[in-house]
Amino acid sequence: METKQWYMEYRIHKNRPGLLGDIASLMGMLEINILTINGVEDRTRGMLLQTNDDEKIELMGKMLKKVDNITVTALRAPKLVDILAVRHGRYIERDSDDRKTFRFTRDELGLLVDFLGELCKRDGNQVIGLRGMPRVGKTESIIAGSVCAKKRWTFVSSTLLRQTVRSQMSDDEMNPNNVFIIDGIVSTMRSNEKHHMLLREIMAMPSTKVIEHPDIFIRESEYTYDTFNVIVELRNTPDEEISYETFTNFESDGF
Repeated sequence: METKQWYMEYRIHKNRPGLLGDIASLMGMLEINILTINGVEDRTRGMLLQTNDDEKIELMGKMLKKVDNITVTALRAPKLVDILAVRHGRYIERDSDDRKTFRFTRDELGLLVDFLGELCKRDGNQVIGLRGMPRVGKTESIIAGSVCAKKRWTFVSSTLLRQTVRSQMSDDEMNPNNVFIIDGIVSTMRSNEKHHMLLREIMAMPSTKVIEHPDIFIRESEYTYDTFNVIVELRNTPDEEISYETFTNFESDGF
């Protein structure tokens, strides 16, 4: 059978000595490999596993249900959030109503960069929206994520150093393997028809696009919320309000 990865998570009720060793021994007897292990949130442990026999995973899950000291809370093919939870020891905050929206604060930039890097590694069309107030680290995080994915980034529009509005690109820049960075305010409110034509061409490409200020981009263009695969919110503090009333004023002043 094909070798597959699995994510297992369990909550610890009584962290007795030797508990992890007993669980690891059970996996060893079943020839299930532990690739990564880490504590995830409070009294919860996550494991990334590998085996070529799905029945062994099913059997292990049934056996662990009989262990009084733990409760298995997840046993599934790993999602991106699972892989990052094991790497960083915590889950990414996700909107309970809108499951495509993920929230980060500035002190979680390492986790955000890793998240964006994994998204940028994916093949085909990926449209990522990035919300956040000025100078919170949006563009820098996108560039760092591109580096993690070992992909070249290309500015279509930006205000990072000065206002950038591209109307044409070289063949090398139009490589679908590149990550295209778009400022939703600049591209829709401060550009010309040539830029709009280039933007439509890029949006139709099977490539990764990261769009800052996605709500303004949707409001001022023909694209909709359904265009986006993922929406990321970056704040200085968890309770910071992302206010669009001040956005356009800040951006026009060079912030």
